[in-house]
Amino acid sequence: MTATRKRPAWGWGAATIAVVVWLIAAYLLLRTTVPGDLHLSGLDPHKFFSAAELARTERYERFVRLAVVLSLIAEIVALLVLTRRAPRIARNTDLGPIGAGLIIAMITLAVLWAVDLPFSMALRWWDQRHDLTEGSWVDWLVAPWAQLAGGVAFVMLQVAVVMYFARRSPRNWWLPVTPIFLALAVVFLAAFPYLDAGRVHGPSSPQLQADVRTLHKAEGIDTPVDVEKVSDLTTQANAFSVGLGPTERVVLWDTLLDGRFSNAEIRVVLAHEFAHIAHHHLWKGLAWAALFTFPIAFGVARITARRGGLGDPGLLPYGALVLVLLNIAITPLTNIVSRRYESEADWSALTAAQNPQAQKQLMEQFAETSLQQPDPPTWSYVFFDTHPTLMQRIAMAEAWRERNR
Repeated sequence: MTATRKRPAWGWGAATIAVVVWLIAAYLLLRTTVPGDLHLSGLDPHKFFSAAELARTERYERFVRLAVVLSLIAEIVALLVLTRRAPRIARNTDLGPIGAGLIIAMITLAVLWAVDLPFSMALRWWDQRHDLTEGSWVDWLVAPWAQLAGGVAFVMLQVAVVMYFARRSPRNWWLPVTPIFLALAVVFLAAFPYLDAGRVHGPSSPQLQADVRTLHKAEGIDTPVDVEKVSDLTTQANAFSVGLGPTERVVLWDTLLDGRFSNAEIRVVLAHEFAHIAHHHLWKGLAWAALFTFPIAFGVARITARRGGLGDPGLLPYGALVLVLLNIAITPLTNIVSRRYESEADWSALTAAQNPQAQKQLMEQFAETSLQQPDPPTWSYVFFDTHPTLMQRIAMAEAWRERNR
């Protein structure tokens, strides 16, 4: 009889400590300033949106969800095929393990891009049909190439680093690799505002400049604001906070300033993004990245080690498949985190802007300008939605009004 290998006692102790530390950190990071007794469900969408608007948004988002799900299934199938064929391709390269791994990684990326292309084209056609996109098909195909090239280079670097350590420790490469990747993420996030500097400029409107100063005082911050030109690419409106530390800033799309949104609604958007900065959501997001990356990297390492480890270039598509499946599994959790921070930004924006009516009108506008479905299906909410639903955000505005009469 073959003796079974037991995990040493210190191994179980270390695992227990890691789980406890993870849970404590997650609990602390999940805390927000949003009152815990808010009731954000039960509002009737028909009170705020016409039957035609609800039908149009449902039809639009149903197609989007279908395309995304089918694209994901196609990518999984492609990775399954590559998992079977990659070992033979790697043996025929004669470039050494890491050289062969880079070739396999490039082939994998090319296949995934080709598999996703029909679905991306379908989504672009769908957006064009609903007047949500601008520019020609040629522009759409050519514009992302610089960004795509940068992404490919970053993946190549990741593959080389993973293979270097995996060849030395197939099961434990995640211990040195994860901190390296997190450090690269910090550098990227800090540098991101400078990567698209050619399309941004400061706010030129005196009204917008005055609103920025007023909200700076309300939120207790002094974060710069930029306006990014996207009107040649899309008609949708958006804003986001970006950067880390001295590079933190808020970016408004110029489509938000094209006259479709009132000054009060734009102030709500500004207050929401300033709230992300004031409540340190960018830094907290980085902390969550660490909390999720360590167990995911551990899982990828241990699962792939059963077939020899990612030091074998032929196993890279299998590793990518495991990574995709693990990311799908944790998506509901990451969406919960994102929605909590977005809810906190909404609540803080209500306090700063003092205009719940404008916040409600802004959500109604998003259903028209971006075709967001006000009350999506539960499964879509769980797996796709990084923000509260429009109905939840309207309910929050009404709850804030009731509490501050």
